Amino acid sequence: MKSWEQRERALSVLSKEIGYIRKPHGDRLRVALAFPNTYWVGMSNLGFQTVYRLFNDQADIVCERVFLPPKQELAELMASKAELVTLESQTPVSEFDVFAFSVSFEWDYVNVLTLLRLAGLPRYAAQRSERHPLVVIGGAVTFVNPEPLAPFADVIAAGEGEVLVPAFERAFAAASGRAEMLRLLSRERGFYIPSFYEPQYDGNGRLTGFATNAAGADAGAPVPVRKAAVKTTDALDPPATSIFTPDTEFGSRFLIEVVRGCANLCRFCWAGYNYLPVRAFPADRILHLAETARVHANRVGLVSIALCDHPEIDRILARLLEMGYAISPASLRLDDLTESIVRVLRKSGERTITIAPETGSDRLRRVINKTVTNDEILDRAELIFANGIENLKLYYMIGLPTETDDDLVAIRDLTLQMRDRMLAHAKGRGTIGRIIGSVNPLIPKPGTAYQWLPMEDPATIDRKIKRLRSLTADIDNVYFNIKSERHSYYQALLSLGDRRVAPTIEAAERNGQNWRAAVAETGLDADFYIFRDRTGDAALPWDIIDGGMKASFFHAEFDKGLREEWTLPPKRQQENARLLPVIQ
Repeated sequence: MKSWEQRERALSVLSKEIGYIRKPHGDRLRVALAFPNTYWVGMSNLGFQTVYRLFNDQADIVCERVFLPPKQELAELMASKAELVTLESQTPVSEFDVFAFSVSFEWDYVNVLTLLRLAGLPRYAAQRSERHPLVVIGGAVTFVNPEPLAPFADVIAAGEGEVLVPAFERAFAAASGRAEMLRLLSRERGFYIPSFYEPQYDGNGRLTGFATNAAGADAGAPVPVRKAAVKTTDALDPPATSIFTPDTEFGSRFLIEVVRGCANLCRFCWAGYNYLPVRAFPADRILHLAETARVHANRVGLVSIALCDHPEIDRILARLLEMGYAISPASLRLDDLTESIVRVLRKSGERTITIAPETGSDRLRRVINKTVTNDEILDRAELIFANGIENLKLYYMIGLPTETDDDLVAIRDLTLQMRDRMLAHAKGRGTIGRIIGSVNPLIPKPGTAYQWLPMEDPATIDRKIKRLRSLTADIDNVYFNIKSERHSYYQALLSLGDRRVAPTIEAAERNGQNWRAAVAETGLDADFYIFRDRTGDAALPWDIIDGGMKASFFHAEFDKGLREEWTLPPKRQQENARLLPVIQ
């Protein structure tokens, strides 16, 4: 591919966009911001758009975007060895001061290396010098467990962009060179400089901790690195779509974050723990931004893991409806789903609601701290279908602690009971909707009560998958999508691994993502990370980042789960007291 062809394609993309930012470079810090997947996926990501806006809000920074090219274009770039260029000015990435990545998904790790290769940069940080851009990796996965990507990064940005970006700008303004900038960043909350630290292992290969090396000690690098987090959102604009384009998954949809964090503390949920405390964005700012965006969008996507925790959610929904928006919430938490909310969603044109029972049994929900019961779930299903919603999407998990065959049967039975309610209301309309169940094997996530657990062995998971498929086959108007054990195996490796997984990621990038071959080539003992109980380990790879939760709390939560006890958020304690055998 010729350089002029890249320019033409970039200009074609920009011609369809509304809201992109074009700044002269001059003496500004130049940041090439990459989403390690295609434009279609990246421009649907609210975090990526937010970081782009936050960088460009800084007067001394110019930020331009770059994405993984589609397959054909990628092949052409590889064959021609043409250098990757940014979208806004079509400048080679290698000419920028910073090559920053916003990474949301483990499967995109290999794409980080592909983009480094396309930019003509060494993939390992140790191989880069002053003449190369500073490689910064941030995004949700990095403050959960940054270690698999650590050898490729000069800087890991762990935490929330509203804090990280201004701190980055401060360090740039004060630093006289790359080495000093790294030292200054290491003293800012949320910046982890992997080259300043040495992992320590025992004779069995288990991590015992992290120590600063000479450079880290000289810089005063802390152990651990504290995650950067916004204390209050009272004065903040909520993250929202700032660039509109038809060439994206959400097309004409305006995305906006309503609430950050969730107080429910499901024991498997890294997001619930890592985005604490719960912080609602100002309702007036949400509505102002939505009104401004209305000329570009006819649907609004409300982003949150606890939408109804916003104290003014009813007013927000009512006003969005008045603006003429079709309203699409993220997965709704069952315990807060009200009739007024369902009615507004239906009036706006919504036909499908997504909820997450997680399992079919009350017992197992107490184990995982999902603080709703089957009776409540069926009550909400009745509410949903009675108010004209036709379809229901359900999230379930298998491989949970203490799970038995009875729990698998309970998934089938609960789904059938919801189907009965759907069919009862469909008769009057003359249109039958459908229920879609999505089932994933549990991957014990870093920064949760399950972070020490091994993943359930493949044979057991495979048997449960086959059992659940047999239970749910041939049910009219009900469809189950069950993720394979093999897919979850390699995702778990990337989620639970340490720096020693990095060569396997590199091998997978070279061989077209054949993970089995990559593991064999590098001699990695993947089972060591995936199927080993870590309760006896002195340290965990993700301990390098202090997410604010104590290990003692996670241990206590795990023990409560084994006793089938809930830990209730404050507002649920009184109304659910009758359901709890013990409150501690």
